Amino acid sequence: MRREEKNALIDRLAEQINEYPHFYLTDTSELNAEVTHQLRKTCFEKQVKLVVVKNTLLKKALEKSGKFDFSPLFETLKGSTSVMFTETGNVPAKLIKEFRKAHPKPILKAAFVEESIYVGENQLDVLAALKSKNELIADIVALLQSPAKNVISSLQSGGQKLSGVIKALSEKEQ
Repeated sequence: MRREEKNALIDRLAEQINEYPHFYLTDTSELNAEVTHQLRKTCFEKQVKLVVVKNTLLKKALEKSGKFDFSPLFETLKGSTSVMFTETGNVPAKLIKEFRKAHPKPILKAAFVEESIYVGENQLDVLAALKSKNELIADIVALLQSPAKNVISSLQSGGQKLSGVIKALSEKEQ
């Protein structure tokens, strides 16, 4: 590969790193073509972009992106590396856990999620349990709506009780 091609690839990777808010570094080596196809198909269905890269080019792209200090990730750039780019932070972790029920890989090397770096396979459960931004917003909206719903239902039931009491008193006077 010529230097110009490498520089173009580094630029493209740096753009993707800046474009997507979250990415996972995984090891997908030793998967045969059929299993790799299944993994790519699953990633496509979950809106996760899977890219196989050379470690040196990825390191240069991480440095060039200027998005964050990615130096803790550099120690994980050994062996085969695939990058999973995503808009939702916990989707690749759930995808990896589900896929590994039937296959031994992909193995999580590291992840950049919600502006935090997670290193090691032992972080997979933590990443899968993270709530996405939309899930957190939905939880907050539900919490904010709960007291208002209680007040409205109390007012509605109170109005019915009050009208019942007034009706009973008016019938008693007659």
